[in-house]
Amino acid sequence: MSHILITGSTDGLGRGAAESLLANGHTVIVHARNEQRAEAVAPLIGRGAELFVADLSDREQVIDGAARLNAGGPIDAVIHNAGILSGAAVLPVNVVAPYLFTALLRTPTRHVYLSSGMHRSGQPTIDGLDWSGREATASYSDSKLFVSTLAAAVARRWPDIQANSVDPGWVATKMGGTGAPDDFDLGYETQARLATDPQAHISGGYWHHGAQQKPHASVEDLAFQARLIDALAAETGIELPERMPPSA
Repeated sequence: MSHILITGSTDGLGRGAAESLLANGHTVIVHARNEQRAEAVAPLIGRGAELFVADLSDREQVIDGAARLNAGGPIDAVIHNAGILSGAAVLPVNVVAPYLFTALLRTPTRHVYLSSGMHRSGQPTIDGLDWSGREATASYSDSKLFVSTLAAAVARRWPDIQANSVDPGWVATKMGGTGAPDDFDLGYETQARLATDPQAHISGGYWHHGAQQKPHASVEDLAFQARLIDALAAETGIELPERMPPSA
């Protein structure tokens, strides 16, 4: 059985993944933005889930949170599920936080990044972006293009781990709206499988409902991957190691 961190798991797809993984005997760390939001996952804590609280729009909380997680037991996989649709925090939450957790967490051998079909309309440029969240300089589509590219870059850089991005479809969540047409369970099943299935060996894939798809061409562009990683390292002062961080 695996020990999995799921960011953004108080509701929606993150909550669905957490409930499914718990039901299948895995241990789960559920994440809430603050103590008030943590009340929503009390039933999961009652079923044995651990709680991790951090505001992912606050870079220092992400860095401190990674240190707290490293001080706990080994984490086998991370589902980078947390995301917001608009506003100045789109880049900090949707891209910078997954980057920092990837760079700083020592033990995960599987990283699953939530993308979107909307990544195909993102702009593959990093010029003039405010990664800090002081002002809005990127769209949701841009952020999902970036996080899909991050997944591909991690897969290429760290051959001993599995990194994939997943388009969960348009499902009925707070972000997707009540009229979303896709199957909710299919929205989280692929990332849960990629995080835990011992038969899932593919890395660097872009997935939708259990099948690999071709992403935006920039996702697989090695030069764009390098520019993105360099920009995130320069902005945060934290390098993505050339090798997976040591576990101790």
